[in-house]
Amino acid sequence: MVPPGKKPAGETSNSNKKCKRYFNEHWKEEFTWLEFDYERKLMFCIECRQALVKNKHGKAENAFTVGTDNFQRHALLRHVTSGAHRQALAVNREQLAFESRVHPELRSVLKVEVNPAKVAVLTTVYWMAKEDIAGEKCSSLLDLQKFNLCQALLASEHSEFYHPGSAREMQAAIAQVLHNEDRHRIKASPFVGLVVDETVDVLEQRSLAVFTTTVSPCSGQTSATFLGSFELPSGGASTVAGKVAEVMRSFGIPTMKLTWLRADSASLVAERLSGAGAALTSLCPLLMEMHCLSHGSSLLPADSIGSIEYLQKYETTVDAVYRLYSSFRGERNGLQELQSVLDLCEIDLGSPRAIHWTSIFPAVEAIDSSWPTLVLLLESEAERSPVAHGLCEELKKFQFVAFTKILLDVLPIFQKLRRFFQIEDFDLSILKPIVSATATTLQAQKSTSGQNLQEFLNEMNEHPRDDREGESRLYYKGVELANCSKVHLKHFERLKESYLESVRGNLLDRFPSSILEAISSFSAIFNPKCYPQSLEDIGSYGVSELNFLLQAYSRVVVSERALSDFPLFKRIVFSLSQLSFKDLCVKLVYSSSEMHELFPDFAVLAAIALALPLGSVLAEKISRGRELLQRGRTRRGKDEGLSDLMKIAIDGPASSEFDFALAIEYYESTREPGFIVAQVK
Repeated sequence: MVPPGKKPAGETSNSNKKCKRYFNEHWKEEFTWLEFDYERKLMFCIECRQALVKNKHGKAENAFTVGTDNFQRHALLRHVTSGAHRQALAVNREQLAFESRVHPELRSVLKVEVNPAKVAVLTTVYWMAKEDIAGEKCSSLLDLQKFNLCQALLASEHSEFYHPGSAREMQAAIAQVLHNEDRHRIKASPFVGLVVDETVDVLEQRSLAVFTTTVSPCSGQTSATFLGSFELPSGGASTVAGKVAEVMRSFGIPTMKLTWLRADSASLVAERLSGAGAALTSLCPLLMEMHCLSHGSSLLPADSIGSIEYLQKYETTVDAVYRLYSSFRGERNGLQELQSVLDLCEIDLGSPRAIHWTSIFPAVEAIDSSWPTLVLLLESEAERSPVAHGLCEELKKFQFVAFTKILLDVLPIFQKLRRFFQIEDFDLSILKPIVSATATTLQAQKSTSGQNLQEFLNEMNEHPRDDREGESRLYYKGVELANCSKVHLKHFERLKESYLESVRGNLLDRFPSSILEAISSFSAIFNPKCYPQSLEDIGSYGVSELNFLLQAYSRVVVSERALSDFPLFKRIVFSLSQLSFKDLCVKLVYSSSEMHELFPDFAVLAAIALALPLGSVLAEKISRGRELLQRGRTRRGKDEGLSDLMKIAIDGPASSEFDFALAIEYYESTREPGFIVAQVK
């Protein structure tokens, strides 16, 4: 290296020899991105060479990526203000921000000089989105910070762009930073799982919330992220499939990477989604489709509810009871349980979304325990209120009480199944037995009543009628039941069989045999706790399960090699009996591990298993997304900007971990093209 003040290191190729120009070592102090090749006598831009951003002509090369001998300070100034250089800074900063989330030790690399006042405004907007505070409060919050002597806001102006009226645009820039991290994460992940959740508002406008699960090859750890809420045009399965495919293209998800599609919707018609899954499967050859059960979602698709004559009537009755009595206090304290259910289950009676009362166990349980009190209160108000009279007559019917007992027998079974999908380190080996046992139990209840229904039938008291010989009155808890004739009882038997068969059929539709077989096979291969307890017994263990997986994923594994490696793989897994399913898969996917190098095909299968969209983190994000979507539509009346706000609230890290400099760069580039936002020092 030639020290400053000595003979210059290079000279320009300018043909005018009277005007020789040399590389000045002092430039490297002023422009920290500058690099000089002393052998070739050319100078380069480190940032541009690293990013290789394509220009408007589709080329990634410029004078400072291939090297230039134009040794003029004016050339350096021209380059630092160029769009290519600013784009390169943004790309490199995105990559550093993403890597710093994976490797915290890299955060010190991100040294960006920005106006503190601008950061203060964006931090306020960011915090408001995280805390779900209405955008109209932005101005007053900024004033409050000034009143509390926030130096960043008092010391300097934050330009005409940074005013409360632009909060939505700032949120869009913040969301863009987060989405770019999503794209890096998706690009790095060997496989991807997708969750779609359709919602319908009071105006019948449909939207599709999309989440994704990815796997980091650097650590083997999984991530669940919210990709956005997208307006869904009216139409059938092709509309849903088209929107999902559009989202995949937008986030750069290759069709060969998508391995799982999960439906998690309270309003999506099952047949419609099945059609969407089938349409996507033709594009994504590795895709498997499953329809999970989430809190508050109906056990039956909408058309099945309509086909079972009494089901809709029952839900309408329960809904009316909750609306009538849930707010009573004081002398009606016997009904406080109804209000407690609304709080516990976070049920909003003012929401436009349909409430599936027949799928909410605490709600049905409260109706059952409050039934005698409800009947007495309704009877006392029947003369004054036609609504109370109608509800009283309905609640006293044998069919209402008996159907409530059926729900008390069915819903706890599904509660257990729902909880399975919210366990973080899930044991996949129990899914197939749980689904099979649930289907068997539902089938058995068609012929033999469940415990609650049987107890109800046993507790009824029969009294002969004075006015009709051969007929009896039926009493339950001191209340005479209506509609107890043999005709009504036969009708109820048909209702019971129809309901139980529909619920059972819908369960099996949600979890087809191919999905259960795949998940069971993954568990058999990758869960050390499923292996035989004796080393002598593992010889033939797991062969059929491995063959199933090799056939299903033949496009991404080498079957012969996997079968050859399997005996040694089993012996090693047997010795790692202390590991869980997830621990073993993480060890295999981790690109620097010995097992990853030793068993490449099993590493591929482990990555597919880890991308399975299950777990408590994902469940919480889906629940949070529904809550934000519902609240945002109530406030705004439309979805404009709501997806960005949801992204920040769901996936935004702590303020100290977010790259506000990059968000400022994105924001100002949309407000004033060509504006230089920040310099990397």
